[in-house]
Amino acid sequence: MTQTPRIPQLLEPARLGPLHLPNRLVMAPLTRNRAGADGVPQPLMATYYAQRASAGLIIAEAATPNAVGQTYPNIPAIHSQAHVDGWRRVTRAVRAAGGRMFLQLQHGGRVGHPDTSGLTPLAPSPVPLPETLHTPSGRRPAVVPREMTTRDIRSTVADFASAARNAVDAGFEGVEVHAANGHLLHQFLAGNTNRRGDAYGGPVAHRIRFVVEVVRAVTDAIGPDRVGLRVSPGNTVNGVREDDTDSIYPALVEALADSGPAYLHVVAADSDQPLFRTLRDGWPGTLIANPALGWGTPLPADGGRRAGERLLAAGADLIALGRAFIANPDLVERIRLGAPLNPVREAYQMYTGGETGYTDYPFLAPDHAGSGSPEPVGR
Repeated sequence: MTQTPRIPQLLEPARLGPLHLPNRLVMAPLTRNRAGADGVPQPLMATYYAQRASAGLIIAEAATPNAVGQTYPNIPAIHSQAHVDGWRRVTRAVRAAGGRMFLQLQHGGRVGHPDTSGLTPLAPSPVPLPETLHTPSGRRPAVVPREMTTRDIRSTVADFASAARNAVDAGFEGVEVHAANGHLLHQFLAGNTNRRGDAYGGPVAHRIRFVVEVVRAVTDAIGPDRVGLRVSPGNTVNGVREDDTDSIYPALVEALADSGPAYLHVVAADSDQPLFRTLRDGWPGTLIANPALGWGTPLPADGGRRAGERLLAAGADLIALGRAFIANPDLVERIRLGAPLNPVREAYQMYTGGETGYTDYPFLAPDHAGSGSPEPVGR
């Protein structure tokens, strides 16, 4: 008799390389702008992440691998000893609370401004962001980025590898290479931002080359079990336009499958889309799916649980949730009990600084177990 394969559940344990995860919920990387102006993580960040240590895995917010890669004010970095020391305080707090962390590595490319970094942004081609940018002195028009030379490309690849080593030194279990959401690596993938005529531009095989070189350099630096890759097929955030999405990502997966990164993280994954199945079938390792919950739309009342369960049924191994973890430091427990979720206070997600909308979301009361309507308490 043929048996239907059992579908894993969100709260079941899982493995990620050598890591044993207590559940399949991943806290997605979420830029919150609470670092110092110099990119050093602040003590408040240790509190924030330790509060959410019950996640199967935390992927910490984007940290820049070099100075020119900075996107916005008060985002963390990982290219100096001070950055390493600051992040080490965070990882120690999370580990003491029973958690596990990867760090996302992000270079903004053209999503940057001299008012923020003091440097002219670098990009595949001199095509400016068609939007204003938040800077320390307010919103400013984007500047024309400088087209990267082959020397710039080689040094940036080396910076990613160095940043990965720094992350491991800071106590992270591994790193996630960010090739999504219109930042530098995504800019190389997308045709409207990559107008190069050399080996890094033009056909898909050339446009994926930079991403492949970065991922391979990072896996060589710290080992494949410590490396993940994040992609956002078809995403137009930050003004990117791919036009050939269905060709880019299968080619990228094929190029990297033998390199053995620990996971592929797909943003806005939709189990009904053929491309999701293509990527699942082509990726031999762990697949983290971030459910498509709508850009700029209210968070579903269940925080994305049902969408996550559909993705598990479609072959995802782990489910990454963002806003649900922002508003619910005890999200895992709330899902276990079927308890209501805190609403997200959208106004405090970025640029505001401080505890409000960051570390002051309430936990469930400690005596709620078995009750139908648990009461929240602050912490």
